[in-house]
Amino acid sequence: MRAFFGDGADAPDADGDAVTLAPSTTACDRATLVSMYGDIAPRVHRFLRDLLGDATLASDATQETFVRAFRRVDDLPRATRLVPWVFGVARFVALEMRKARGRVRRVIDDGVAADDRAIDTQARTPEDTLLDREAVAVVERALGRLPEERRAALLLRCDHGLAYDEIAPLMGWSLSKVKVEIFRAREVLRATLQEYRGGGT
Repeated sequence: MRAFFGDGADAPDADGDAVTLAPSTTACDRATLVSMYGDIAPRVHRFLRDLLGDATLASDATQETFVRAFRRVDDLPRATRLVPWVFGVARFVALEMRKARGRVRRVIDDGVAADDRAIDTQARTPEDTLLDREAVAVVERALGRLPEERRAALLLRCDHGLAYDEIAPLMGWSLSKVKVEIFRAREVLRATLQEYRGGGT
């Protein structure tokens, strides 16, 4: 959850390089996609689950995403960054499925980030644990109320580590719009959590 709030570096005038990210694979051919499948498929499934709110539907969408990706990858320009492109395909599949099935529900199973799970649970009281779970649930509800495009951009940045300049083309936005939308999404989450905590910081 912590990644969704950032450290202030994601303000609209940030340069987009505040978080160190692994470079995206640039080779665009079927062999490269096959070699990356084991790494990227679980990430795509998680992204689709977070957008669609249904793990079973996300599995179908993941399969459809890679069917389309394998069909089209050999025709991509060599300069195309493969990982953001696959996420772009996944997002369009999710939009199609939402329209077809009329789903608006959102569920996040992995509500706590890995660094939050690393906290020594023996040093925490049951009350602390309950409060943390309630806070995560509050943030999840706030995520679910974000417009789909803004939520997708936030998930791509914070959960999947894409850079702003990778998110921009797959969303069809300018770089500045990506920064603004992610900043605004984080502000909504911060305000929601502060309200839950009674205005505390």
